[in-house]
Amino acid sequence: MLSEQVYAHLQGAIMRGDYAPGDALKPQDLAREQGVSLAVTREALVRLVGEGLADRLPNRGFAVPSFSDRRWQEIAEARRTIEPVVLRMSIERGDVDWEARVRAAHHRLVRTPAFVPKEGEHYTDAWAEAHRVFHRTLLEGCGNHALLETFDRLWTASELARRWAAHRNPDRDGVKEHRRLEEAALDRDADTAAAVLVQHLTLTAAALIDDSRQPAQQG
Repeated sequence: MLSEQVYAHLQGAIMRGDYAPGDALKPQDLAREQGVSLAVTREALVRLVGEGLADRLPNRGFAVPSFSDRRWQEIAEARRTIEPVVLRMSIERGDVDWEARVRAAHHRLVRTPAFVPKEGEHYTDAWAEAHRVFHRTLLEGCGNHALLETFDRLWTASELARRWAAHRNPDRDGVKEHRRLEEAALDRDADTAAAVLVQHLTLTAAALIDDSRQPAQQG
């Protein structure tokens, strides 16, 4: 499907930082570059808007989201409000297969290098995907597809911010944070798991908001 191809191309370009925050995404130019119709291009752009990877501007077309403390604060607040609740549900409802998936996802995350010299000072694509899968797997035990779809949307929006602004932080032990999350979830300790997740999200949000005041970088 052409719109899927254009969407995948634009999503990758935005995530890689090929476009700077606030850059215009002109349907006519993109359609010409990709050799597709204007309608196909607009369909892909509308999908990106729905995922928080583009903004639709009145009378101005489309653009990559610009840096805004308020944007990241709202995303962070939404995640801190929703994800601990869903994690509690997951711990309550998750079965042994869910436990196995959590262990496997955590093992993959631990075994995937977060940084590779040839890829620069930012998270690798492989680690970013393992990170997403681990966090989503923790919540999948809830069995509520609507809540998981909400997580997917919020994760995509925050991942864009992370790739732009997140730097290596030698003072933060992400490995320990993820291990504590796994252990609390599999111990069925909902209170501890929720508290650890809130702290984890708060630290990430603080880094993003602080870094959003700096020039945009891929990360």
